[in-house]
Amino acid sequence: MDTRPAESPLDPRDVAYFQRGARENPRFWSRLGGQPDLAGKRALDLGCGHGSLCIDMAKAGAARVVGVDLNERLIDFAQQNLQRNYPELAPRVEFHCIDIADLPEGDFDLMTSKDTFEHVMDLPQVLREMYARLKSGGRLYAAIGPLWNSPFGDHDTIKRLMGVNLPWAHLWLPDRIVLRATERRSGRPLQSYRDLGMNMLVFRDYRRIIYESGFAVEFFQPNCSRHPVVRLFSLLRHLPLVGDYFVNNLYCILRKP
Repeated sequence: MDTRPAESPLDPRDVAYFQRGARENPRFWSRLGGQPDLAGKRALDLGCGHGSLCIDMAKAGAARVVGVDLNERLIDFAQQNLQRNYPELAPRVEFHCIDIADLPEGDFDLMTSKDTFEHVMDLPQVLREMYARLKSGGRLYAAIGPLWNSPFGDHDTIKRLMGVNLPWAHLWLPDRIVLRATERRSGRPLQSYRDLGMNMLVFRDYRRIIYESGFAVEFFQPNCSRHPVVRLFSLLRHLPLVGDYFVNNLYCILRKP
């Protein structure tokens, strides 16, 4: 008789989020020109979250996939989900709750970052750390968004408070009102949206940081979407002075020379 305690089930909310990420991965790759050949490659995913992109790359034949994230709860889920539902991939996939600066320098063939750079407070430094761990000729595939000045650049902070999405509300509602209301719900002091994990960078900031990073920029495309509103934004973003308010996302491929 097996007397081992039964494993606690994975949180259904985390499972749903993982599954949503898995559904979104093909769109991530398609907006970057298609999934590269991953057979036998060593890959690192920065801001791996629940781990869906790591699983995706391992399924595509990557020899080693390392997912890093600073959220311990998400890493715990990713590790448990890997062991329970993808044991055949476990020898090739690993998850770490660690800052990339604390990861031993390696020789990764490629790196990914999906909807993470907008939460990185010192993006130039993180790009330097990624550069140091990527082999010469290796590529970084990144999706960034929603950007701070876009209609919902607050990542639904106000929607969670008011139950409705108000475009650009985080830019015209006084910060102190939103932050105090969020404080009451979260129970922790907040001085800025940065305390909620948003770096508040706008399109021109990303363009400057990326082009000064030392990477060769092979692909740099704002507003990657077929949605009619985003297509309209692609026209409006060229307006002087207000263009940054119409950049919803940014996709790029960077190569280490």
